[in-house]
Amino acid sequence: MASGGEGTDDLALSGTGLLDLMSPELERTSTPELERTSTPELERTSTPKLDSGEEFEVLPDRDTEEEQDEIPPLEDAPEWLDVLGSGLLKKKVLVEGLGQDSRPVKGQDVTIRMKAMLEDGIVVLEEPRLTFTLGDCDIIQALDLCVQLMEMGEKSLIVSEAKYCFGSQGRYPNIPPNTPLTLEVELLAAQQGPIWEILNGEERVELANRKREYGNGHYQRADYMLAVNSYDIALRIINSGCKVDFSPDEEEDLLEVKLKCLNNLAAAQLKLNHHEAAMHSCNQVLRLEPENIKALFRKGKVLALQGEYGESIRILKNALTLEPWNRTIQTELSRMVRKYAEQKSDESVALVKYDGWGTERKEGSGSYRSIPWKWLFGATVMALGGVALSVVIAARN
Repeated sequence: MASGGEGTDDLALSGTGLLDLMSPELERTSTPELERTSTPELERTSTPKLDSGEEFEVLPDRDTEEEQDEIPPLEDAPEWLDVLGSGLLKKKVLVEGLGQDSRPVKGQDVTIRMKAMLEDGIVVLEEPRLTFTLGDCDIIQALDLCVQLMEMGEKSLIVSEAKYCFGSQGRYPNIPPNTPLTLEVELLAAQQGPIWEILNGEERVELANRKREYGNGHYQRADYMLAVNSYDIALRIINSGCKVDFSPDEEEDLLEVKLKCLNNLAAAQLKLNHHEAAMHSCNQVLRLEPENIKALFRKGKVLALQGEYGESIRILKNALTLEPWNRTIQTELSRMVRKYAEQKSDESVALVKYDGWGTERKEGSGSYRSIPWKWLFGATVMALGGVALSVVIAARN
C-alpha cells in the first residue's frame, strides 16, 4: 500500500473543440431632425452675428457612424455583472433562465455544459455534461462562484482572470500558465447532493476518491488551499457516521482512501508551511499504519523544519530501512545528517566562546572581560573563614 517519494494523482478534464462566439449586434437608431419654422421673427433671432459681421455657421449633426464609435466596449456595458467587485471575474447572461427561484444552492450537485476559450476564441476545454458539488470548489473557482448566480436553463458568458481558473501552472497541454479564460456555461440541472450517512461502502469510496482527485488537481496547479479543502471533504465523507454496515473489503478500501487523503493532506500542509497541521496528519497515518513510507518521510521533513534534526534522522532511517532503494529518502537523510553536523558544530563554537560560567571570553586572549561570580563567592567565603578563625584563635589566647 505504502510507496516512497512524494506525488499526487493528476485530475484531467477532457474534450476540446471550436466555438464561435457572436456578440449581440448593437442596434443603430437614427435621430430625427428637428423641424424648422421659417417665420421672419425666428429667422431674425436664430442666427446671431459675429463681430466681423459674418453670420454664425450652424454645424451639421454628426453622422450615425461617428456616434457608433463612442459606444462603450461590451465588457463595460451594464449587462456585465462584476461578480467580485474587482473586475477579475465577470458574468453576462446570453439566454435568460427560469427565474431567480430556480437558482441552485450550495451543497447541490449541478450539471452544466461548458466551453472554455482563450482570448483569441480558441476552444481549449469542452464538457457537454460536467457535474460537481456547488460550494466545494471541485473544478475551478470561476465556476463555483458564477454558477450559483445562474438560473435553470440560463446560458452565460464568464470572463475570468487566471487566478480563478487554472492559475500560475495552467493546464497541460493547451492552457498556458497565467491565462485568462472565457467560459460559455449553460446550467442543465441541479439536485440534492448525496447524504453521506446512508451511502454504502462502495458509494462512499467512490465519492471520497472523486474528492481526493479534485484535490490532486488543485495540488498540481499549486493551489494548495483548495487542495486542503478537497482532501478535508474526502476525509469527512469517510469518517461520517453511517446507517449501513460495510463489508470487510469495503472497510479495507475506505482505509486505503483515508491513508491516501491524509498523506496528500500532509503534503499540501507542508507546502503552506502549516507544520503542526502536517505533523498531525502524518501521525494519524502512522497510528493506522506504522510503516507507511510517505508518512514517515513527511514527518521527518516536518521535524527538520522545526529544527529537530536528530529526531528527523531517526525517522528517516526507519523509512530507509523499509525501502533501502528509495533515492528520495536517501537524499533527504544525507541532507539531514549535514544539517545535524552543522547544528552540533555551531553548538561547539558557542561552548568554546563561553566559559561555562556565563562569562564571555575576549577574542584572541585567555582573559575574561569580568571576574566570574563563582570566583568572587569563593574568595568571599575564604575571607570570612579566615576572619572567623582569627577570632577563635584570639579568644583561646
